[in-house]
Amino acid sequence: MTFKEIASMIDDTKLPNAYYQFPDGTSQSCPFICFYYPNRDDTFADNVNYAQKVELIVELYTDTKDFTAEAGVESVLTGAGLTFSKDENYIDSERMWQIAYSTEVYID
Repeated sequence: MTFKEIASMIDDTKLPNAYYQFPDGTSQSCPFICFYYPNRDDTFADNVNYAQKVELIVELYTDTKDFTAEAGVESVLTGAGLTFSKDENYIDSERMWQIAYSTEVYID
């Protein structure tokens, strides 16, 4: 996949989304998605990095527990052939749910 294809895949959820965070001074109504690449673990040999493997985190934020929105994100990830793990947290200070999906992708 390319970074552009990943962004397009996130757009397929039909939810507002941004890389890492929305611009300062803007507010976003739930549900929305933030996605980012916190780690990279390249494969290399003979002093050449020949495969970029990046961790992709997709965070879904909702006001209430939203099984439909979760199913939509999971459908998009599965449709792209990605396996993922899922972690759920309630953020008391923000009064919202954060559902985080973690996967790894090879970048072309």
